[in-house]
Amino acid sequence: MREILQQKTAFAWVLLTTCGLLFIPLVAMQFSNDVQWALSGFVIMGALLLVVGSSLILLARKLSKKQFRHAAIVVLLGFIYVWAELAVGVFFSFGS
Repeated sequence: MREILQQKTAFAWVLLTTCGLLFIPLVAMQFSNDVQWALSGFVIMGALLLVVGSSLILLARKLSKKQFRHAAIVVLLGFIYVWAELAVGVFFSFGS
């Protein structure tokens, strides 16, 4: 796994994976009225996925295996927190 992250194509894989993940709600919007994403939702989620994926690659290149595991946990927990907050406002609800 570490060899893949050392390659120059690692960032291309992050971009491809991000596009693939964003393709899921795009297709779902064509078949169901329950999925309704605005363009801003795709842009924000795309940016979030790109930042997380790129951060993990850079951390894997710079840190030891043990340090990377700890850093990856922090990055992924941060991603889950931001995702949940943007989706439904789990911890903070600004507005009402």
